[in-house]
Amino acid sequence: MSNEQISVFDIFKIGIGPSSSHTLGPWRAAQQFTKSLASQGLLADVVQVKILLYGSLAKTGKGHGTDIAILLGLAGGDPVTFDVNAIDSTVAAIKETQQLLLAGQMKIAFSYQDDLIFLFAESLPFHPNAVTFQAFLSTGKAISETYYSIGGGFVVKEGQDSSEKEQVELPFPIEKASELLHWCLTTGLKVSEIVMENEASWRTEAETKKGILQHFNVIRDCIFRGCHTSGFLPGGLEVARRAAKLNQRLIGEQTYTDYDSWIVAIRNGGMGFNYILDWVSCFALAVNEENAAFGRVVTAPTNGAAGVIPAVLQYFITFCDGYTEDKIIQFIACASEIGSIFKKGATISAAMGGCQAEIGVSSAMAAAALTECLGGSQRQVLMAAEIAMEHHLGLTCDPIGGLVQIPCIERNTMGAIKAITASQLALQSNPDKAKVSLDAVVNTMWETALDMNAKYKETSDGGLATKVPISLPEC
Repeated sequence: MSNEQISVFDIFKIGIGPSSSHTLGPWRAAQQFTKSLASQGLLADVVQVKILLYGSLAKTGKGHGTDIAILLGLAGGDPVTFDVNAIDSTVAAIKETQQLLLAGQMKIAFSYQDDLIFLFAESLPFHPNAVTFQAFLSTGKAISETYYSIGGGFVVKEGQDSSEKEQVELPFPIEKASELLHWCLTTGLKVSEIVMENEASWRTEAETKKGILQHFNVIRDCIFRGCHTSGFLPGGLEVARRAAKLNQRLIGEQTYTDYDSWIVAIRNGGMGFNYILDWVSCFALAVNEENAAFGRVVTAPTNGAAGVIPAVLQYFITFCDGYTEDKIIQFIACASEIGSIFKKGATISAAMGGCQAEIGVSSAMAAAALTECLGGSQRQVLMAAEIAMEHHLGLTCDPIGGLVQIPCIERNTMGAIKAITASQLALQSNPDKAKVSLDAVVNTMWETALDMNAKYKETSDGGLATKVPISLPEC
């Protein structure tokens, strides 16, 4: 057991694409390193910084924007607020001037070619996503710190347990799905209500609700923006964005001015099966195209799987009359607890478990949330999560060119559709007759992750990544 206390805001984080483990995590690690230097009173003494990238961070780092994230983090940018339109110009200036404004305060010489080192053949034992920061001081001394990006934007400093953040007394401590079900049945509370009770140990209910709705606003804006942005994705694969064209085809001649009137226009188009199916795919495509283009997204629970939960939530809002603040909060709160259980009992890192740990987990989260919001019992909620993950077991992570584009973007559409199907199956089933528990599928996913060949774990050394001939430009 991890004994890790995970909040809804640990599972859902506002950040910048394309990857939570390879972009958001390294960005946060860079920020932590500069804060560490500042806390030791060493920032003013730094004359040079070197960054060593290991394992998956080295092999798919450039495709995932790891180098960009680290430069922005070292320069004092924050992924929640940094202007996504300024990313290219900021990084270009660092490369051209060969200077870095460390922590936004200290100007130091920096060579992208010499000071950012990709160690493709080396890995550290704790986790495949490792980065070491070295600061050389004017005193002749050097400081070295290693960080691990363990998935979903979570970062652990070497020698520091991930649970070392401030511990609180939770009214409903949960490590496994069976414990969650126990609390639900003994109290009569829904999964989302259990979550809100636990969140009250960190902050007021009003603050939690406000924070969840802020995250939803980012999700909403991301979907809408993605459905209205054409062109090609960066990185060299020349992947065309499809959400905008699909949106236009489905909307037809209807007009709208904003997100709310857009929903009305979508509903006016009809409620047929194919129509709804196309829209769910459109919602997922929109988010992950934004993610691949270094847009602002919400980890759900990762960036690579950031489109599944928004797509299912948007389906619920648009086609199931779920457009109320209370329903949105309920959906996100319920989803977060399922993600937490997978993180504690297995992993949400593709570098550890393949894409089953990202798309599979996000699909399970979405299935559970939709089921609760549609009136399912607590047992049906867990059953929906189990069904969704059961049919993602063994899913590999094999991004072509190390980019979060092929097959990642389309996989989000598949995960969203499976989540809706899993929810419908659970709602029409007697969960007391279920043969497989959610805990069993969590354990199976982890065992599958351990057995999976490393080349299928976000290295681009196997699978589709080796079957498509490409020639990407040098960064």
